[in-house]
Amino acid sequence: MALPPILFILTFVGFPIVLALAFSLGFTGGLNSVVATIGLNVHEAENWWGTLAAYQDVFTNPMFLADLGVTLLVTVVSASTVLFMAMGIGLYLRLRGGWLASLLSGLAVVPLFIPVVIASWAILTFYSGNGFVRSFFAQFGVEAPAWGYTVVAVIIASIWTSLPFAVLMIASGLQAIPDAMIESARDAGAGFLRIVTSIMVPMAFVPIVIAGTFTAISVIGSFTVPYFTGPNTPNMLGVELTKYFISFNQPQQSMVMAFAVFIAASGIAGFYVWANLRSAKDQGRV
Repeated sequence: MALPPILFILTFVGFPIVLALAFSLGFTGGLNSVVATIGLNVHEAENWWGTLAAYQDVFTNPMFLADLGVTLLVTVVSASTVLFMAMGIGLYLRLRGGWLASLLSGLAVVPLFIPVVIASWAILTFYSGNGFVRSFFAQFGVEAPAWGYTVVAVIIASIWTSLPFAVLMIASGLQAIPDAMIESARDAGAGFLRIVTSIMVPMAFVPIVIAGTFTAISVIGSFTVPYFTGPNTPNMLGVELTKYFISFNQPQQSMVMAFAVFIAASGIAGFYVWANLRSAKDQGRV
């Protein structure tokens, strides 16, 4: 039963990845011959294992290093902020409850039903030079900052689009904690911070890690948000590698950038695998 999806993934995901890796190493024949013919600054393999000339082009380019720095900065800040906000909403919903907590959690998932392209455009116009924020403060003689086409706008939009999944994942994990454990801790004199750090976070550890890793992977590979709201340069790698592929006609360098994003995302996914293995060991499943 698992064979069809495995074959589908190998054909439409695994095979293109292998082709792209081979092309980035200078293997320009076969199915890579067309893109190698029309592309600029293409390096061909000099050894049996290929060549690292395209990687040298990219990793010695100051623009790429600046783009990589922006990508990592946006990913770390956005994922940390999303986790902090989702934990706050989840804890408030679990420990306090009531209509305000329900309203807050409901509002937090609203972005889930708004297409990313529309949300990005709305955030851009909201924080642009002639947007709502500056127009509002101008009524009182205050000059508000213009965050449109800046890294700040990319971070705000990334948080906006990533928050719903994190709230749903963390809130469901916290809701699964038995009331008896929390009440027992309260009866023993444990305060709010002790209950959170000693009971709730360890018991909801896996959902928290899943929310954090999925958010980080989503942000680090994003295109629509930085394309609409970000600066021309430096910008996130999702936008820059597209420019190299389409505008600059340098597909080999574009694929090197794509593999840089892939390696970074794989490193983040390692935390997800580690958290699941730890949970499985705790439950005696491995």
